[in-house]
Amino acid sequence: MLGACEEIPREDVTRAATPDVPRVFGYDGIETRLLDGDLVQFVVAMNGEALPDDVSRYAECAAAQYSLIRGYGFARHVRTNVEIKGGQWRGDAVYTISAALPRGLKTIDAEVTVQNCIEDKIPMV
Repeated sequence: MLGACEEIPREDVTRAATPDVPRVFGYDGIETRLLDGDLVQFVVAMNGEALPDDVSRYAECAAAQYSLIRGYGFARHVRTNVEIKGGQWRGDAVYTISAALPRGLKTIDAEVTVQNCIEDKIPMV
């Protein structure tokens, strides 16, 4: 038996290797939880052919929009955990929001990020 050496069907190789073939996935919602003052948790859900980066980006868009809604212009990424269960991707992200550019490497300008999310058709809060 050659289980590890089985040939992959040609269409699967082409699909995986062709970046022009769009993936099909959906956005299943955002839950926002204010943890403490400027610390906010975003729980997002996606389905289909989403990848972990898609889930993280969905949470980032939610954080940017939430920052603007609260009257702030910036957010700083604290952490994001991504998992898949039963075919649904879930992201659990935490951000701080602030009026001034926060210290740190993973900061986002909320206005710029929201514009990018609108252009990329990523739903927000």
